[in-house]
Amino acid sequence: RVSREIGSAMKSVGEVMAIGRTWEESLQKALRMTDPAIAGYQPHDEFVAESEEELNRSLQVPTDTRIYAIAEAMKRGYSVDRIQSLTAIDPWFLWKLKRINDMGQILSEYTPKTLPAGTVLQAKKSGFSDAQVAKLTGSTELEIRALRKAMGVTPFVKQIDTMAAEFPAATNYLYMTYNGDEHDLDFEDKGTMVIGSGVYRIGSSVEFDWCAVSCIRTLRKLGHRAIMVNFNPETVSTDYDECDELYFEEISTERVMDIYEHEAAFGVIVSVGGQTPNNLALPLEAAGANILGTKPSDIDKAEDRNKFSSILDQIGVDQPDWREMSSIADAKSFCNSAGYPCLIRPSYVLSGAAMKVVFSDSDLERFLAVACEVSPDHPVVISKFIEGAKEIEVDAVACEGTVLNYAIAEHVENAGVHSGDATLVLPAQKLFVETVRRVKRISRQIASELKISGPFNLQLLAKDNEVKVIEANVRASRTFPFSSKTLKANFIELATKVMVGSNPPAMRISLLDNEYVGIKAPMFSFTRLVGADPVLGVEMASTGEVATFGEDAYDAILTSMISTGFRIPQRSVFLCLGPLEAKMAFLPEARCLISMGLRVSCSQGTYDFYKSRGLDVHLMHKPLSKTQPNIEDAIKSGEIDLVINVRDSKADDDSKTDGFLIRRAAVDSSVCLLTDIKLATLITEAIHRRKPMNIKAWKIGR
Repeated sequence: RVSREIGSAMKSVGEVMAIGRTWEESLQKALRMTDPAIAGYQPHDEFVAESEEELNRSLQVPTDTRIYAIAEAMKRGYSVDRIQSLTAIDPWFLWKLKRINDMGQILSEYTPKTLPAGTVLQAKKSGFSDAQVAKLTGSTELEIRALRKAMGVTPFVKQIDTMAAEFPAATNYLYMTYNGDEHDLDFEDKGTMVIGSGVYRIGSSVEFDWCAVSCIRTLRKLGHRAIMVNFNPETVSTDYDECDELYFEEISTERVMDIYEHEAAFGVIVSVGGQTPNNLALPLEAAGANILGTKPSDIDKAEDRNKFSSILDQIGVDQPDWREMSSIADAKSFCNSAGYPCLIRPSYVLSGAAMKVVFSDSDLERFLAVACEVSPDHPVVISKFIEGAKEIEVDAVACEGTVLNYAIAEHVENAGVHSGDATLVLPAQKLFVETVRRVKRISRQIASELKISGPFNLQLLAKDNEVKVIEANVRASRTFPFSSKTLKANFIELATKVMVGSNPPAMRISLLDNEYVGIKAPMFSFTRLVGADPVLGVEMASTGEVATFGEDAYDAILTSMISTGFRIPQRSVFLCLGPLEAKMAFLPEARCLISMGLRVSCSQGTYDFYKSRGLDVHLMHKPLSKTQPNIEDAIKSGEIDLVINVRDSKADDDSKTDGFLIRRAAVDSSVCLLTDIKLATLITEAIHRRKPMNIKAWKIGR
């Protein structure tokens, strides 16, 4: 339902900055920076146009994929003039794109054995990556890398001229280019490389930049020469005074190895920048890099869903029933055997991308057809989804498998909401002592089995005092800044000392000693995405977060929610609670809202339920009924302060239901919206208990 068209309303959540000595070189770098799956300027799977009319439409209408529509048009033989008439893009840019396209055609005429050195050099000057050249010539990335190095085709390191050529530039602000003939600096002192997070996107944002900056600051304190590799101009890590050398460059195996070899670096830290650098651990090691911290083979054991699940079985750690499937028939068989609902989980994904809870065979078929390929080469792991379970998060640091520090937090929402979208409470307030004990034991077992040296994160489920593991991330997680600031113990500083062999002592924390509670709440951008359903699930949707502290969870949740723009209702609240259990769970809170003098209106089913139990509620009809009083009209006219809409978990994601129309009306009318019953319950109780705000200095809060 969400339009990909771009215009005067901003939709992007991040940006990249590529530096080169030709426009072609910079553009191809920039395209790769936006997504590791993009090779450069060429047709891409993100864009598909089966007919000429569809292609013309894609050229005329600006979208985030129009650059690939232009590449497709050039591949089909469109002239620059024809493309210009359809796009209204300045011909100067189109002719530059045509040069890249022509270079690609030239490369495709060769094999690795016939490829001339001059052609390789010209391709590299035009921004072609080794992977691009390999695909066009029927080779592999490593083969092309070895070939061009044998030809003497290697990049040069250049400094950014911060003096406008008036004086000699002596900065540590660097980039690499093939459009040069000498380096701008000498490589004398070995340094330690830190790979940043790259572009901000849903699932990878400023929290990983905090981790990268904490890492390079710790390295410098320890006397190491810190080399930062990142390309995001929004970050602190790309401030050139934060490190000894800053490479404003791509985060890819090719470019990281170029820097590593030129610098003769001591090692590479990949575990503080999120998923993108973590995915490079194995290929970098295969190319000869020294990966600091946990071994890449052990990282892979956690990242590969099948391997990790097998390890849990071997060490006797409980997990939801699972199977690895290579066909839809096998997937159906397992789901029917384990019983729906089930969670579909591909390997090596960021922020729950291509993950979903399915409730039936038709759900399963529809999702697999749209979201991911299922084959022997692309298997998926399917696990039993446990409804009504509490999700627990562990941030920790280990040294050679021994845990040195940890933080245990709980989600307000039940399992089924992505950890990046969940409201996080630290220290956990509602876990049994035995549950905490089991979580700590599991953390120690997994750290030991994977021989973790550095940061790691665990996500677990707890129900009826049984604890099951969902996944492990052998890297810093997005909650590391929150855990560090709440507990006043820099987890990344400790992890960095471990990874460079400083043998730091354990930094034990007693979670019971905190005199305050921290709550991290998500921030969404649904108002920018017209047509998106503002409801939460296993795939991450938030674009930011806030965190506040309070004397208790009620105090902290109010200040956190207010920080995201939430307004305490003054006049009226609308309830539309689909599942019976949601209506039952919210019954005391519905009474509470009425006791506070608020007018509580309900949809028909919710109205009938609460009216039969003696509550003074008022009926509002759903949008599609076209009957007055209608909730959609009431929201748009400003009569409602807060909408609490909990949908049936089995609802069709793509159907234009009453619930969707209610949620969308709330977002579009800037009316506060809550879609999770646990969160709605906590906030209602917090409003009822509200007391005058007491501001305290953070440094005396513990």
